[in-house]
Amino acid sequence: MKKLVIPAALALFACAYATPALSADKHEGKPAHWSYSGHADPAHWSELQPDFASCKLGREQSPIDIRDAAKAELPALGFSYAAGRAEVVNNGHTIQVNVGDGNSAKLGGSDYKLLQFHFHTPSEEKVNGKAYPLVAHMVHKNAEGQLAVVAVLFSEGRENPVLKKVFASMPKQADAKAELAEPLNPADLLPPAQGYYAFMGSLTTPPCSEGVRWQVMKQPVQMSKGQLAAFRKLYPMNARPVQALNGRSLQQSQ
Repeated sequence: MKKLVIPAALALFACAYATPALSADKHEGKPAHWSYSGHADPAHWSELQPDFASCKLGREQSPIDIRDAAKAELPALGFSYAAGRAEVVNNGHTIQVNVGDGNSAKLGGSDYKLLQFHFHTPSEEKVNGKAYPLVAHMVHKNAEGQLAVVAVLFSEGRENPVLKKVFASMPKQADAKAELAEPLNPADLLPPAQGYYAFMGSLTTPPCSEGVRWQVMKQPVQMSKGQLAAFRKLYPMNARPVQALNGRSLQQSQ
């Protein structure tokens, strides 16, 4: 796969996914307001400010409906995560968990550092037309500033121990944050089986920058009905609609 050069704005975005401060209004230096409903919904993101143009004009936009992915000899995903401090942030668009140093992954044969993970409901990715109640996007960045996201789908079932920690501390007000009282290991968020779908895509929120390596885990993990309700009390719906494939290659591990 050819090497992709990621714009500086994309590298900044990785450090604080979906935080309004990263999108500056061209006239007043204020962030452009965007949302999932109303006049600033996904259909209008590209109109809100010039650097959101990729939301409409991009040819490798995310999320997608994953269908007919070709089986391929994809490299195994290698996760080197460890328990450590974590900060839970309500950034006005989702609940995000910023993790400390010492969490890395080998994705697509390259080394990446885990920066944070956050949630969307329903899942932004679909698999054969099916959306899941929730998805976690684990955002990574490599030394060249390129981004890679590991998506973990959630189905309804048993209480999830990671979500129990996170949701107990999640701030109710936008732009508020809280430190987790106990160490958190991001590895506990991953499913036991680590088969995955792979494709190139974009950020799923403005500025919708492309060149993002996506890995969507095939096996979902479980969350309780009460945990889903707790998240949806803050964010009833924060998912961008699926985007056109435009001839992209979709692969899945054997």
